[in-house]
Amino acid sequence: MSDEAGTTRDRQYGKCEWTGHEFSVVDTGGWVVNSDDIFEEEIRKQVIIATEEADLVLFLCDIKNGVTDWDMDVAQILRKAKLPVLLVANKADDNKDTYGQYEFYKLGLGDPYCISAATGSGTGDLLDKILELLPKKEKDDLEEGIPRFAVVGRPNAGKSSLINAFIGEDRNIVTDIAGTTRDSIYTRYDKFGFDFYLVDTAGIRRKNKVSEDLEFYSVMRSIRAIENSDVCILMIDATRGIEAQDMNIFQLIQKNNKSLVVVVNKWDLVEDKSQIVIKTFEEAIRKRMAPFVDFPIIFASALTKQRIFRVLETAKEVYLNRKARIGTTKLNEVMLPIIEATPPPSIKGKYIKIKYVSQVPDTQIPTFVFYANLPQYIKEPYRRFLENQIRQHWTLTGSPINVFIRQK
Repeated sequence: MSDEAGTTRDRQYGKCEWTGHEFSVVDTGGWVVNSDDIFEEEIRKQVIIATEEADLVLFLCDIKNGVTDWDMDVAQILRKAKLPVLLVANKADDNKDTYGQYEFYKLGLGDPYCISAATGSGTGDLLDKILELLPKKEKDDLEEGIPRFAVVGRPNAGKSSLINAFIGEDRNIVTDIAGTTRDSIYTRYDKFGFDFYLVDTAGIRRKNKVSEDLEFYSVMRSIRAIENSDVCILMIDATRGIEAQDMNIFQLIQKNNKSLVVVVNKWDLVEDKSQIVIKTFEEAIRKRMAPFVDFPIIFASALTKQRIFRVLETAKEVYLNRKARIGTTKLNEVMLPIIEATPPPSIKGKYIKIKYVSQVPDTQIPTFVFYANLPQYIKEPYRRFLENQIRQHWTLTGSPINVFIRQK
């Protein structure tokens, strides 16, 4: 965090929940117009992509500084956007600051919403308005109970090639130009004993968009595919290794509590395929993605169709792991002796005792509740210990799990 203008360079992605509704938020970074700064040029590209891909734009201004020339230039572009734009006047930390809101009407973007990000003042009304303007989710025509697998990854990692290899036809246009994928589609796959939907983003980018920030564009498109899936097949380019963009998409998968299969694609282009190289590659991936390391990694080639059937088998297994249910009796028989042998560390001379554990039914991912006398003293390292013990004794590979500590 910094008070200096323009310090927000990196994209930030998160989930917001308000009155039972959930939506994704993408922070593009500060927009500076008519600047020679190469970072600010990239930020401008990101904002332009955001106005094309988002459902709603929040234009954040500084109420203490008033309307600037930059604000006027940005507003001129946003007035042409074909989507709702909410004008937000930030830093209204006390009542006297709100008098400055009237100046912002000159931007021609409607009523400004005065908020204070520091104190939270005014954010409730803003969130209510956001939910009002966001498009209502339409019920899709997909059959219930059939798993959805999303193929995600950074540009040119081979996502569309993999889906084409699955379905045996060029359903998705594949070119050598990174970023040809545009709109989300579903492909029903019911061959060889499988039955699931493939979630992909397919289409052709307009030629005048070749200068887009493809990394940011890829993440914007991945958000929807990830949200609409049960299992994410994350494609990594074997010739380039795991990069920052791969980590961005992995974090999106984690934030959305989706199951994971990692596919190292273009394995046919790697000369040294020895077990040492494979093990080193696997260790590098798990090290970058720690602490969540219990997921399968498959070395494949969408071009030669090497191991692509194994990708489908593994995705199905991971989906079933996501739906796993463990009996309460068996759970306590295994976990309580482990907890007794390695209890939570005592704090301030108080001994923490966990007496009972159960799995919560009807949850999206396996969720376990441990009942203790002093749950507030159990810290994150011990919670991870409990999760690791569950994973060691039951097959939950690829699936995230929740571990909660409650008062007994």
